[in-house]
Amino acid sequence: MSYVLGIDGGGSKTVCVLMDDLHLVLGRGEAGSSNYQSIGIEATFQSIQIAIHNAVEAAIITKSVNIDAICLGLAGVGRATDIEVVKGLVKELQNNKLPINWALQPANIVICNDALIALVGGIGQPVGIVVAAGTGSIVFGRNHEGHTKRVGGWGYILGDEGSAYKIAIAGMNAALKSYDGQEISTSLIEGFKQHLDLESIEDLIEVVYRRQWGVKQIAALAPIVDFAAASGDIVANIIIDNAVKELVKATSTVIDAIFSVDSVLEVVTTGSVWCGRCNIHERFAASLVKKFLNVKVIFPRYEPAYGAGLLALQTTHN
Repeated sequence: MSYVLGIDGGGSKTVCVLMDDLHLVLGRGEAGSSNYQSIGIEATFQSIQIAIHNAVEAAIITKSVNIDAICLGLAGVGRATDIEVVKGLVKELQNNKLPINWALQPANIVICNDALIALVGGIGQPVGIVVAAGTGSIVFGRNHEGHTKRVGGWGYILGDEGSAYKIAIAGMNAALKSYDGQEISTSLIEGFKQHLDLESIEDLIEVVYRRQWGVKQIAALAPIVDFAAASGDIVANIIIDNAVKELVKATSTVIDAIFSVDSVLEVVTTGSVWCGRCNIHERFAASLVKKFLNVKVIFPRYEPAYGAGLLALQTTHN
């Protein structure tokens, strides 16, 4: 029996699953952020160590566990220098007192970005496309030959089209233009006023600039646009339609790059944007299927950490 660890390290939390070679999750543990680009390698190490410990402690196993493989899918890891840093972290993990026995070989250590494990976990296999649209956005695909293609993921200043952040910004911009008389009337004005307890939509200046709101705080306003669109607001629906167009364009670029036009493949959608009331998921699926008849758009079957576990198990079968 092979035992492996799958780790999903993001900006808000770290999830670890302990799996066997029957693809069963025996234990699951969580800890804090493990995006080393923002919190540093030492804090990242602590989060991963705690998540592993919690996963093993949660497993109902009477004997000592030998870990034959590990996959770490971490936010902010993409360059060769990042991978070398994380390799050092894995080496340090093996020198610490965790309630497991390490039996790792170099070939059984997988280090990748979190888009790949979201793809594998979401679909259940390492072939297909993931369209992640949350605070930011990225589209990532992998074909049967192992070729990959990424579109987006450039951050809120340089990219992130179709993300919650860009939807929220477009919503506030539209509300202010409507208030100025440049655009048609929209319920977004009242929506922002009520949600933020503003006397006037002009007070958005104080909220956004003087309070120095960050990306996540602004992205959290996207549901206001979603609600207005679901209620039939024309302006809000234009914003949602534009977001759909951007995400379809990015997904189409990935398909054109590494798949054939008539490929039968699944596209998994992850992130908060897809959970709204305005049927953005249905709009995206309908638009994409018009271009690619054999594409099926789905919600995730499993979590990213499970995808990391599957990638780790794959190394034990090679």
